[in-house]
Amino acid sequence: MDMSDIGRTPAAQGVARTQPADDKSPSSERWTALVAQIGVEIAGPLTAALERINSLTSTGNIDRKGLRALREEVESARRVGMIGQQLTRFASGRVRQSHERLQLADVLSGVLAHRGRETQARGIVLKPELKPAEVVVDASLLFSLLNSTLDWALAGAHSQIVFSIEIKAWPTNARLACRFAHRPLDEAADVASATPSGLDSLTWRLLEQTAWTMGLLIERGEEAGFTTLVLEFPRTATDEVEAVSALELNDGFSVSSHSQGLAGSHVLVVASRRDMRLQIRDALRDMSLIVDFVGTVDEAAAFCRDGLPHAIVVEAIQSGERLAALREEILAEVPDFVFIEIVEEGNAFEMSGFAGSAMAKVGRDVLATSLPSALLFELSKGL
Repeated sequence: MDMSDIGRTPAAQGVARTQPADDKSPSSERWTALVAQIGVEIAGPLTAALERINSLTSTGNIDRKGLRALREEVESARRVGMIGQQLTRFASGRVRQSHERLQLADVLSGVLAHRGRETQARGIVLKPELKPAEVVVDASLLFSLLNSTLDWALAGAHSQIVFSIEIKAWPTNARLACRFAHRPLDEAADVASATPSGLDSLTWRLLEQTAWTMGLLIERGEEAGFTTLVLEFPRTATDEVEAVSALELNDGFSVSSHSQGLAGSHVLVVASRRDMRLQIRDALRDMSLIVDFVGTVDEAAAFCRDGLPHAIVVEAIQSGERLAALREEILAEVPDFVFIEIVEEGNAFEMSGFAGSAMAKVGRDVLATSLPSALLFELSKGL
């Protein structure tokens, strides 16, 4: 992967098919533009957060609304930093793909169900119109791509987002479309208005780069207040799938080949003790995950109210009726949601379902080596 693949700007109006740039302009210019964009998108929310902190320092008071805004500003800056890390990983060429046959509609339905609380909290209605389509792709990259697509659409959408999957007549490729109004409907007729700058955010750069890495074709268009994104999968499993080498397909998920395939996934840790938190933080440090910590199950329930993480890691002393109720509530929405319990003593990893265990378990004595593998394994089961 050449660094010149990063940072290409698509056309602002109409329909444009984007692909890795292949021109004579210096790659350093694209990196300069990308780094500048990262700086701007980090500096904006951090500046606002600093102003809030300065106000808090001078007044000694902050209301609930201000505290929530401060958290969102810091979270926004953290997310930009994580996207920067993911883009760097793509540009370095360290991404190794392991192709599998996957039902695109099933994977997308799972992502939309997982993000249901978040979309409802934002007042956005999801409208999936999905036809069955089996594609040949890397599972973890598809997971990342679909989440990035939803992140990007949520940032620009008003009222609803329509997802559709269909099979193109010729060639018989699966096409995933995402359509939403990028301005209020009563303003949609103002075609002279410029495309919102947020559509060319770093989230879009990550979406675009992930699709390029997977070998997908991308079309994006803005017209009359609506934005449409189409992702076309050249490797759609049909009767002619023999064109893809049998050696290139895997029947299952290989943890070793996806060592950082779940980068950017969100993990919530429920731990009240500082030493336990530090141990878990150190174990997950090199996985490029977004990790949040809360001290109690009640705090975890409040954290999940407006959106679910991808996994919850909980220390054993938090187990009880409240945790059981939270698990039951989440599993009713997302049946394959990942819970991992940190057992106080022990040196083993037990996968969920093993010996009747409802949760995966990792012994505290082997946190550093087993927790990353446990997360990769458990999260991969939902792909």
